Amino acid sequence: MTVMARIGYFLAVTGPIILLDQATKAMARASLMPGEVLEVLPFANLRLGFNRGISFGLLPADEAWGVLALIGITALICVGMAVWSVRAQARQESVALALILAGALGNLIDRVRDGMVTDFIDLHAAGYHWPTFNVADIAITLGVTWLVTDSLGIGVRRKEAS
Repeated sequence: MTVMARIGYFLAVTGPIILLDQATKAMARASLMPGEVLEVLPFANLRLGFNRGISFGLLPADEAWGVLALIGITALICVGMAVWSVRAQARQESVALALILAGALGNLIDRVRDGMVTDFIDLHAAGYHWPTFNVADIAITLGVTWLVTDSLGIGVRRKEAS
């Protein structure tokens, strides 16, 4: 696969996911009040929340220096993921990395704009609620899962022409 083809896969994955992520977050901010719960399915709600920390609210960054640190760290990770994705020889690896990057960029946009990430998807079962998340988080989770399963030889492998 040529470098241009890898860049094409990268852009074809990251662009639509970032747009979908930002559009759904904008709709959630426009139509929900913080803490308001809108039941969608017996196991899924829409509930607007804001995450000032990293995944699942860990290491909250309430101070300006903390927000800047998270922005800087996320930006460095995004650059590394973009380079890795474009340099990856296997299509599966490139797409998985692009999914992770798309999610990271979607959340980075929020953090730069608002100092926090918008979350709105609330899954629950038997009284237990998973931490609220967003489309960017889904992309990151899918990308990481794909990358790990592929690297362990669990994922579907297709023969690729060099």
